[in-house]
Amino acid sequence: MEAHEIAEQIHEHVEPHAHAPPTHDWFRRITAIYVGVVAMLLAISALGGAEATKEMLNANIHASDTYAFYQAKYIRQVLLQTAAEELELTAAASANLASEQRGRGDQLVKRYRDTVTRYESEPATAEGKKELMARAKQWEHTRDHAAKRLPNFEYSEALFQIAIVLGSVAIVAISPWLLGLSGVLAACGLVLMINGYLLLVPLPHGDMAHPAPVQEETAKPAAH
Repeated sequence: MEAHEIAEQIHEHVEPHAHAPPTHDWFRRITAIYVGVVAMLLAISALGGAEATKEMLNANIHASDTYAFYQAKYIRQVLLQTAAEELELTAAASANLASEQRGRGDQLVKRYRDTVTRYESEPATAEGKKELMARAKQWEHTRDHAAKRLPNFEYSEALFQIAIVLGSVAIVAISPWLLGLSGVLAACGLVLMINGYLLLVPLPHGDMAHPAPVQEETAKPAAH
């Protein structure tokens, strides 16, 4: 429910009762102000929920991309390791291999193995497997933190909307108990909204699709 729609409904409810008894008029004015405040809180909660959703999706994309880069590094390591082993086997099986060719083969083997080692950790570029794994886990932490915040905003939005409806009905019916019930729901929504921003108490939430983590100890090529 948009804020201007709420204001129009309040105006429609209050206007026909312009000549109501002073007590009723006071009640309607206070309730109208209260509904406006709850509408403002609803807008703030909706904004927080949108930001949490955006943060969660963005972090999940980055985590998936980082794991894919990690896998690409691992595949490249295996290919280079295999190529180095093939060169070594070829050199061992060729007893009559010229010294120049044997030297070139040894250089290639050394370069391949150096590249395999470099892919394991590259602090300078932060693109080694070790750095990529740490970055992916950080993105996962960010994603999970945002996912824990999101249910608070969803529940608070629902409570604020119900509170607004009950407050609007209370204006027409001049019902203090409806206003009280609306206030209780709005207070619960406010607590959830604050918890959504601060995450003091995590709420249960549905699991989203997570990229399967790569076990670092099983993703290393065998040492030779």
